[in-house]
Amino acid sequence: MSSCHLSHLLEDTVKSMHRISIVALALIMAPGLYAQTQKIGFVNSNKIFQELPAAQEVQRRIDAFTKPLQDSLEMLQSNLQQNYEDYQRKEALMNEATKRAEQQRLLEMERRFNEFRIQKFGSDGVVARETERMLEPLRDDIRQAIASVAKEEKYSFVFDKTDQIQILLYGDPAHELTFKVIDRLKRGR
Repeated sequence: MSSCHLSHLLEDTVKSMHRISIVALALIMAPGLYAQTQKIGFVNSNKIFQELPAAQEVQRRIDAFTKPLQDSLEMLQSNLQQNYEDYQRKEALMNEATKRAEQQRLLEMERRFNEFRIQKFGSDGVVARETERMLEPLRDDIRQAIASVAKEEKYSFVFDKTDQIQILLYGDPAHELTFKVIDRLKRGR
């Protein structure tokens, strides 16, 4: 599994957090809610994941888990492609019954290939579930570190600002907590 797949999963997590952030931001900005007394900070979750050795280790474990499955998928695809090319070369020499039988065999091979691909790499496939299982403890640690830093620094709300998703359009660098969270995670509580 590539880091691209990990970043998509992280991006999904970030999107969920951003939906919550929009609601919270709307509440903060609502008249009469004393927004003046609220202290708001932000982090860059992508940066936290990039800097965190534990995230890099999880990525290595995900890659190690995914590699044999990816190799099997590539082997199935190569085998399917080779059988299809063989069929095309021999098709003119085949009678109709043999053609139909070979076409059925190729369709069955393609069905098995697609079934394997979806079962292993689909959005609810083995790789996605295992990736989620491996990432969840790390996400929990990051959320706890963000909460700890926010409480210590007396922030009422902490938003996420990433390059991909721009909910926070401006953030005063004085209120960026990314590196404090990274430090907290590296030090361990």
